[in-house]
Amino acid sequence: MNISGKEKEAASTQPPPPVASVKVGPDGLTNEERLYQETVRLLQKTYAKKIKPLEQSYCFEGFHSAPLTAQDIGSKPMVLLLGQYSTGKTTFVEYLLGESYPDAHVGIEPTTDRFVAIMNGPEPKVIPGHAAAVSGDLPFSGLTKFGTKYLSRFQVAQLNNPLLSNLTIIDTPGILSGSKQIQRGYDFVSVINWFAERSDLILLLFDSYKLDISDEFKGAIQSLRGHEDKVRIVLNKCDQVNQQQLMRVYGALMWSLGKVIPTPEVKRVYLGSFWPKYKTPVGTVHDENSELLISEQRDLLRDLRSIPKNAALRRVNEIVKRARQARVHAHIIGYLRSELPSMFGKDKKAKAMLENLPAEFRKIQVKYNLPPGDFPNPEAFKSDLEAFKIADFNKFNQKLIDNADEALSVDFPRLMQKFPSDNRPSADIGLPDSGGEDEGRLASGRSSEKPSSKALYSPITGQSGHQVPYPPPYSAFSAGGSASSRNPFGDDTSSNPAMLRYRLIFDGACDPKRKMISAEHARVLLAESGLAHDKLRDVWNVADWDRRGELDQVQFEVAMRLCDHLKSGAPLEAAKQQIFGELGLQSRLFD
Repeated sequence: MNISGKEKEAASTQPPPPVASVKVGPDGLTNEERLYQETVRLLQKTYAKKIKPLEQSYCFEGFHSAPLTAQDIGSKPMVLLLGQYSTGKTTFVEYLLGESYPDAHVGIEPTTDRFVAIMNGPEPKVIPGHAAAVSGDLPFSGLTKFGTKYLSRFQVAQLNNPLLSNLTIIDTPGILSGSKQIQRGYDFVSVINWFAERSDLILLLFDSYKLDISDEFKGAIQSLRGHEDKVRIVLNKCDQVNQQQLMRVYGALMWSLGKVIPTPEVKRVYLGSFWPKYKTPVGTVHDENSELLISEQRDLLRDLRSIPKNAALRRVNEIVKRARQARVHAHIIGYLRSELPSMFGKDKKAKAMLENLPAEFRKIQVKYNLPPGDFPNPEAFKSDLEAFKIADFNKFNQKLIDNADEALSVDFPRLMQKFPSDNRPSADIGLPDSGGEDEGRLASGRSSEKPSSKALYSPITGQSGHQVPYPPPYSAFSAGGSASSRNPFGDDTSSNPAMLRYRLIFDGACDPKRKMISAEHARVLLAESGLAHDKLRDVWNVADWDRRGELDQVQFEVAMRLCDHLKSGAPLEAAKQQIFGELGLQSRLFD
């Protein structure tokens, strides 16, 4: 262990870091928060007044989805994870959050057997699906249409994590193959489509050893039609194959996707191996792809980081898309209703129009000068329309159409003018830009630059900004777990209490491959604090919370900080509360 006394003294005598703050106005909001809230308010008002009546008049719900609620429009950005079983969806969530969420299960067998909405909350808890669907504070009331069997397979998992103050993550059941896929008891593809409409990003996860696409997975992917701009492909566990195998796996994946996604454009595929920093990778790890995978993971994190930044724009985009669909739907229903005879033969005429629906769509397109891309799939529309009697629909109402046209041509463009047109940095995921830090367990990268107040702003919290929440050190977005720095004199930790102050000492004493420090080495370092053995025993019990008999980088940081506090006379429990709070490890307090 080549650790100089100067390094230890510099690490242990650093002053307690101040909490960073965000500049707010007299109303307790930043400019970005104010813009987001105003956007949501105007969208809610315009939708309720000019779009929702059109949807209700022509039963848009029976063909697409239920009318949006205020909670739907004002909800936090949502990330939807899709993939076959054991492709690493739940582990990917842990990689992002830096911790496991309540009631999470990980294994090589199908483990996640339900839809889980992972959201922010004051303490870890699980809200069952039926209770979540009727809660006025949660945006899941629309799920009631899928029935009791589905709600029994849905739950909300809450935990206090800074990332979740900016977005909601939807973890889904692993998609099975063969006859097992028909035993769910609810329409899986329709549920996926419901979440896809409300998601800001959709990640399709594949495994390097599991590239086949089952019938149900194919149906789920095809249900994303119209949301292609949100879809990203993630090829996981790439460190478990060598370079030559990875090239072949990538080619096989693109061939499989080409048969399912009928578009000439090539989808972006992110390569990576998304292991949480507190877990040891399973299986053989091939280091030859490390630089490539770190670069790919960095690109994916950058994509995720931009979600809250563009939250208000995406809300406008989704409402505009829905308004155009509702407008075309009203023209279709109104036209079909007007073509029925006034007295006799209504059923015969309705049947004839249904049999020749593509031709009817072309007539409507020409008559009302509508874009062909706004029309629904004729077969799907016909299937939905067979559940209704065309004669029971309302007649064409030009006033409702005019209101929707006014929203599309006046209200939404006026709202877009409120957004800044320059390229100034705005709100992002509420975390410092990782630049090149350690992103996974592949290799050590570089620590981030000092974050600015704008980079730390969260547009979703609705709280007055004020104290900036830092990501837990195990999180993929954390700048605290870096093993090296661009600055040869180290990083400035004064602005970030989550920055690991003892990483140089840890790097000099740990196993360079496993990134763990043994009990023997840790004992020597902790004993140099001069504390009595009984106090050091208590320190170890707190730091080694998973009882592995060795410490990772974060656990070693906890142990060293505890020693500093105990040397100054602080009680163990008070020191533990403060240190866990500084490092974003509050959920560990509930263990």
